[in-house]
Amino acid sequence: MTVKLKKRGRPEKGKDGLSQERIVDTAKAMMKADGKIPSIRALAKELNIDAMAIYHYFNNKDSVLEAVAISLVEGIYEPTGTTMWQEEVSELGWSYLRLLSEYPGLLETLFKMKSSGPAEVFMSRFDEIVDAINLTKSERQNAINLLADYLHGFAFSMQFSSASEEDKRAIYLGSISLYLKAVTPTLSCAKNRE
Repeated sequence: MTVKLKKRGRPEKGKDGLSQERIVDTAKAMMKADGKIPSIRALAKELNIDAMAIYHYFNNKDSVLEAVAISLVEGIYEPTGTTMWQEEVSELGWSYLRLLSEYPGLLETLFKMKSSGPAEVFMSRFDEIVDAINLTKSERQNAINLLADYLHGFAFSMQFSSASEEDKRAIYLGSISLYLKAVTPTLSCAKNRE
């Protein structure tokens, strides 16, 4: 029988391949499997290291959470600029919902976070999509707030639904089309003001 011993103390640079990226990737895999963000102890156990070694790469637990959440949100739809803005907003929202479905503990984690890093990733993608349609600062803020509230509510309610992925997508497309119609007249007014 072989026993894997934990490495104690500060990790040597490059030793055992421990890095911020490896810590984040391991935390994401554990989150996907367990449906919640892992504790620092559980993460260290999975990495076969002393828990304090994680703090060599991150200042505190919150910075680990932020890195994991940002890494996950960075995987959502990236605007291409090759399709209509409405299609891109729709794809952005759907990819975010799929992410929240794939990582069930992520929604709760995002709400509890002190950092706005993951939200900034989403907002920058949204801004890139709607940049050319000349929303005022206020309109843009209202549009992103409404979209975020809708997506979070949808993700929360779908946690308790037995609907198929296809049915969830159909429900989403119906709802997001109403959102897009509601935003569109505002966009027309914004263009006419120039």
